[in-house]
Amino acid sequence: MAKLVAVTACPTGIAHTFMAAEALRRAAQAAGHELRVETQGSVGAQDPLTPAEIAAADAVILAADVKVDEARFAGKRLVRASSGEAIRSAPALIAQALGQGTAGTGSPPASVSPAPLRIVGITSCPTGIAHTFMAAEGLEHGAKALGHRIKVETQGSVGAGNQLTPQDIAEADLVIIAADTNVDLSRFQGKRVYQTGTKPAIQNGSALVQRALAEAVVYGGAVGPGAGPDLVTQASAAKAAKNASAPAFYKHLMTGVSHMLPFVVAGGLLIALAFAIGSFQFGDQGIFIYEDRYAGTLGNTLFKIGAQGAFGLFVPVLAGYIAFSIADRPGLAPGMVGGFLAGLTGSGFLGGIIAGFLAGYITRWLTRAIRLPRTLEGLKPTLILPLLGTLAVGLLMMYVVGRPVAAALSGLTAWLQGLGNTSAGLLGALLGAMMAFDMGGPINKAAYTFSTGLLGAKVYGPIAAVMAAGMTPPLAVFFATLFFKNRFTPDEREAGKAAGVLGISFITEGAIPFAARDPLRVIPSLMAGSAVAGAISMAAGCLLRAPHGGIFVLFIPNAVTNLPLYIVAILAGTAVSTVLLGLLKKPVTQTPAVTNAPDVANVATD
Repeated sequence: MAKLVAVTACPTGIAHTFMAAEALRRAAQAAGHELRVETQGSVGAQDPLTPAEIAAADAVILAADVKVDEARFAGKRLVRASSGEAIRSAPALIAQALGQGTAGTGSPPASVSPAPLRIVGITSCPTGIAHTFMAAEGLEHGAKALGHRIKVETQGSVGAGNQLTPQDIAEADLVIIAADTNVDLSRFQGKRVYQTGTKPAIQNGSALVQRALAEAVVYGGAVGPGAGPDLVTQASAAKAAKNASAPAFYKHLMTGVSHMLPFVVAGGLLIALAFAIGSFQFGDQGIFIYEDRYAGTLGNTLFKIGAQGAFGLFVPVLAGYIAFSIADRPGLAPGMVGGFLAGLTGSGFLGGIIAGFLAGYITRWLTRAIRLPRTLEGLKPTLILPLLGTLAVGLLMMYVVGRPVAAALSGLTAWLQGLGNTSAGLLGALLGAMMAFDMGGPINKAAYTFSTGLLGAKVYGPIAAVMAAGMTPPLAVFFATLFFKNRFTPDEREAGKAAGVLGISFITEGAIPFAARDPLRVIPSLMAGSAVAGAISMAAGCLLRAPHGGIFVLFIPNAVTNLPLYIVAILAGTAVSTVLLGLLKKPVTQTPAVTNAPDVANVATD
């Protein structure tokens, strides 16, 4: 009896994936062999193969219509086929894996070969000149000598060269980091990563690649044997896939927003605490804790830390990291200075966004346009680019951008503050529906960024509506899996518990895996409930001074204005989505067993 392992995958990870797995299991059982199958789809891997199972396997079958990471099968006999071939000719594939035949008639034979691996790497040293490029050259020569393909990104004081694209990373079998500085690994989540310094890459690139193949570990942690990915992992993967195809403008903006957010959250919570302490000390007059007459008190001090410290920095940080995303480190100083000038001119977060993009694109152009001898190249990041970039952005902000954008922001603020109940409710419904439309995608983030940016102008209504609407989708999924159990599979009902925890924490992405499996019924249901939550929050005049935290913020005195109706808004939106999920989703039926693989293949669709 032979031991075999297999991976099946199709673009959606539903019909063909599971039918191919079932066909291979039955064929192996009929032939008296042992087979373990891992199924891969749009929400991650189910029943992942363990290293011990792979090591003990006599052969590996890859029945996939999409790219599958083959690095973990290095040294094993591989049989590659499509999912359709596995459904139609499973016995022939089992036989071929054991070296007893071909894939059968009527289709091309499955391929058996070691295949070169796709490797990506990053090299970096403190100055980003000599060792960075020598290490990159060592990795390239070493990988090519072993028959593998490689692309190496160099990171230095003038930015990144030969940058890795999302597609490069998605297709990579292995990631090698040869760096003497700290390298951000967040984009390599789920990939096999090996980290070392530049010296081993310079000394012997081939030996380093071989060591990396043997010792690399999955970044972000591995899933335990026999268990599918949890809901948080599924949500993160789905969110990453959703954002992978987003335009560059959106990605640069989100880089700035992600770095800005901790400042806004910290500032908002400190301001809320200042009001709470002020109310405790001075009663109704504590709402004026920010006035100079309370200078030196704890509440006034906390207010200054939050409002003048954290809030004073969030626009420069937003602008700086937008520029950083575009032009790498040389864009950081011009971007932050431009963001600070946005505050001076009164153009606020809108001016900060514009300053960030101006700084990024101007600095990137200067980086490419200015050519210096290698001996003088070190002057660019420390002298030339900061000086010219800051000068250009500063003049544009002071003479061109500042005043018009400040006038636009003032008009927007006055309009929002003057909204009546009906108009406010309509705006809240729009923001709420946007939050649930793509749950972490560009439209969701547009609503959130707009509302967060208004905190600097002391407009607190939209962010309250956005948080209520963002909590609603995963909470509704949780309650739907409790009250309408026959609409969900056992795995979905278990995942619903995790969705509830994510919901109370204002992590909307917890509902993504459910929407991905049944978008036409789930997404409209969630949008309706989020629109209701947002509309009630805005119409009731609910205000929120902290842009994140979910239910935990509600316990802080004065963090939410009109707290009872705010809770009503969240509960009402959750109830609407829960009922709609129960009405629109169809009861789950047991998938019929595969009795004849060729016949099933004729009716299967993905």
